[in-house]
Amino acid sequence: MTRANLNEVKSRLAYYARLVKAGETVILCERNKPFAEIRPLTPATAPPKRELGLMKGWFPVPDNFNDPDPDLEDTFENNPISPESGESAPFDPKS
Repeated sequence: MTRANLNEVKSRLAYYARLVKAGETVILCERNKPFAEIRPLTPATAPPKRELGLMKGWFPVPDNFNDPDPDLEDTFENNPISPESGESAPFDPKS
């Protein structure tokens, strides 16, 4: 922790800014009486990283979790407005 009078900090601002960037706290004084401090900001902009697998074992995941869903495939493949059905789509970007 560094203490400095305001007149000195005004004349050597770049020096004290480097100290703060390096992690130092600067106490500002007026006639050798402290009235404020300049300290580095905490890194509040970056959210903390999450660990993977925190919920492991909380609920069962079936072995066929990533298998295709036959009902969903049927919806997409047998849709009445699909190009294979012969009907034209309601919006044709080429026209």
